Amino acid sequence: MDGQRRVPRPLKRSRQGKWEARLTSLPVRAAARGFGVLFLGASIIVGAADGGAFTYEGSPFNNFNGRLAAVFGMAAEDIRITGLMHHEPAVVLDHIGVRPGGSLVGFNADEARILLESLDWVADAEVRRTFPNSLEITLNERKPFAIWQKDGNYSVIDRNGVEMSGLNPLSLRQLPLVSGKGANLAAADYVNQMEAIPALMQKVQAAARVGERRWTLYLDNGVKIDLPEANMDAALQRVAELDQKQNILSKGIREIDLRTKDRIVIALAEPVDPKADEKTSELQPR
Repeated sequence: MDGQRRVPRPLKRSRQGKWEARLTSLPVRAAARGFGVLFLGASIIVGAADGGAFTYEGSPFNNFNGRLAAVFGMAAEDIRITGLMHHEPAVVLDHIGVRPGGSLVGFNADEARILLESLDWVADAEVRRTFPNSLEITLNERKPFAIWQKDGNYSVIDRNGVEMSGLNPLSLRQLPLVSGKGANLAAADYVNQMEAIPALMQKVQAAARVGERRWTLYLDNGVKIDLPEANMDAALQRVAELDQKQNILSKGIREIDLRTKDRIVIALAEPVDPKADEKTSELQPR
């Protein structure tokens, strides 16, 4: 240790009761201080880069925070996302401000989870970070249930009527189509009752919510069915039975009105008698 100056530490009493002094060389202490300054400076620069201070177009510091974080083993090297059905992983990472290979300095898993659960298509989320550079994200997407038309706009909704942005309704045309104010909230009950009569459900092209009280069905052959506010299931069953026995949905009918109890009003598309002016008749169920 010749040529090095030694600085005494505070005295420490030995087991033999004598006082002794431990010495530490200045180069070791200086190196420790230098590393601390370097880490502090790196943290400041990474924070500035995260805040967008260096991200202008053409900046040589673009993704500088990711490269610097990689030096300290704090870059997002291993990212796993599970549970996605209708969305891309990039959408998830953009929303929480993470890029593969980017900095994880200051990343907060709880805050990221809250951000993800604020998305209307996410039912719940779990975010776990394993230090220093692993990130695991588990999502539970809301399930598309129906397409809701309101004010000329179409949106995908889940069973609870929650709109799911980011999904293209054209790619989910197999879902039931409902329209009108409040149709999103009543869609689950409507579909449940229609599923009990699959033969009729297959013919329904759309269902409109009227006055937030009842439904009007539009069939693929142009027939309209006005359902009552109460006992909708019984009304649907009557139509299904009449169609099975008399094939009424294929007899040039324009409209079937079931809003009146114990009576079905049929509006014909064309008069049975060409000379007749009356286009409305009544059909009593058998």
